[in-house]
Amino acid sequence: MKILIADDHDLVRDTLVAFVEASGEIRTSTAPDLETACALVTSDGPFDLVLLDLNMPGMNGLDGLERALELDGSPRVALISGQASREIAERALDCGAAGFVPKTLPAKSLVNAIKFMAMGEKYAPVDFMTAEPDSRQHPMAASLTDREMQVLRGLTEGKSNKEIARDLDLSEPTVKLHVKTLYRKVGAANRTQAALLAREAGLF
Repeated sequence: MKILIADDHDLVRDTLVAFVEASGEIRTSTAPDLETACALVTSDGPFDLVLLDLNMPGMNGLDGLERALELDGSPRVALISGQASREIAERALDCGAAGFVPKTLPAKSLVNAIKFMAMGEKYAPVDFMTAEPDSRQHPMAASLTDREMQVLRGLTEGKSNKEIARDLDLSEPTVKLHVKTLYRKVGAANRTQAALLAREAGLF
């Protein structure tokens, strides 16, 4: 079985490769961005599965998925993400993705999901696709828009405005505006305080 894993974070990419190759049944190639991934599909394919990180350079949301699906040979393409919503996962599957894999999936489940998709099946974890976000029950979460929640998540992960902007496909000034607004809503004076308040509230 031959798969391509594309993710711009070296640690995530290397960890995924280690998990997958430990099974002894899968050979992997890797790419740090969509451009490289598409080039490898063309030069080294066919792959049984192409796994794309939703937020890596070149993806532009689901546009990158659609571009990969249109490559010669119509490769089987799945998305992996650490912060996508159920709506994004559903849209990806509607676009023709082989599946959607949250990065929170345990290693054994991840390997099984990859094998499952590489054999021609579709995959999305049932608990992820059916779960209601508990964080919405908290008053702090209820006061924030979905986009503000996404920005706040970025703050709790220690990301800069530039990194958050890239992850969410927004401009830096827009992210800065969201940050300023959510400071006011949650009663924070700075990034660190906002992140602490979010963690204390159990939002992330």
